[in-house]
Parts: sequence; C-alpha cells; structure tokens
Amino acid sequence: MKLIVGLGNPGKEYAHTRHNAGFIWVNCLADTLKVTLNLEARFHGLCARINAEAADFWLLEPQTYMNRSGQSVAALCRFYKIQPDEIVVVHDELDLLPGSAKLKWGGGLGGHNGLKDIAAQLGTRDFWRLRIGIGHPGDRNAVVRYVLRPPGKEDALLINQAIERSLQIWPMIAQDDFQSAMLKLHTK
Repeated sequence: MKLIVGLGNPGKEYAHTRHNAGFIWVNCLADTLKVTLNLEARFHGLCARINAEAADFWLLEPQTYMNRSGQSVAALCRFYKIQPDEIVVVHDELDLLPGSAKLKWGGGLGGHNGLKDIAAQLGTRDFWRLRIGIGHPGDRNAVVRYVLRPPGKEDALLINQAIERSLQIWPMIAQDDFQSAMLKLHTK
C-alpha cells in the first residue's frame, strides 16, 4: 500500500458533513502518525508523505471537490508511479448503516461520484475501499442534500465510532495484510 486517499469536499461548510467521512478518517490517521497535511498544487490536494519503519506511503485529501477526486489521485499516482492496487480510498457509504465500516477490493461504485471519477482517471475499479457507513435517507432524490449536511447527534456518534474502529486496522493495512484487516473489521 502506497497511498491512502480520504474523500470529501474542501471548505468549512462541508467539514462535518456525511460526505466528508474520508477526510475525517485521514485527519485522524494523520493525528495518530503526528504528520501535517500540506497543500500540493501539482496534486490538487492536501498531502503528507510518511516514512515509517515498515512502510513509505502518502496520505491525500483531494481539494477538487468530490466529483473530480480522480484528478488529484491520478496526478499523485502518475508522479510517484503508484499502481491502483496500492491505493486505499476511504469514503462515505450510503449502503451501510451509521456505525458500520467495511473494507473491500474493487467492485461496483454505488453511484459515488468520487469513486466514479477515480475509477475513470485510473482506468480501473480495482483498488481498495474502506467504506464508512452513513446510512441512506430512504429517498434517492434526497441523497445529495443528505450527504452534504452534518448528521444528527446519534448518527454522528455512530459514524465516529466506525471511524475509530476502522482506524484500529491501520497497522494491518500498512503491512498490506488486507485479509487480516478485513477479518478484524468485519468480525463483531
């Protein structure tokens, strides 16, 4: 694994919305690793390079808005010759209840515009995804408004618990031990 991408939208007005679960996760990991994300114009995002004992990798938060996340991911991947199978994308997931987190390889994009753009820019859907459950509003016409608003107190607590629990598998992800990471995350 060489790149962890957290998806979200830049700007204070989006900071605590459901759609920014990926940014929140990456910020928590950066705090744990005691690193600061800095704006890198050539990668259209906030980045930090981590040189740890077991791994050398990047953290990235695209600043292109969700539907153009692939522009940022592809720019960093091209520059550092990072392959899609060396990427973990952390994002909000409508199809999982708040409090849930799942790790998966490839598959469908579930209508997620950030994932769609990354897949289009990389030319493949074959990359790791860490999905943070945010729930569904029940009406597909209400989805945009739902993801761009902060969750209520109960859902916010559950989403934060999912983020904290999924951060516990970080050491396994850093060692490319995705099978153990999935087993630990998916077992209650």
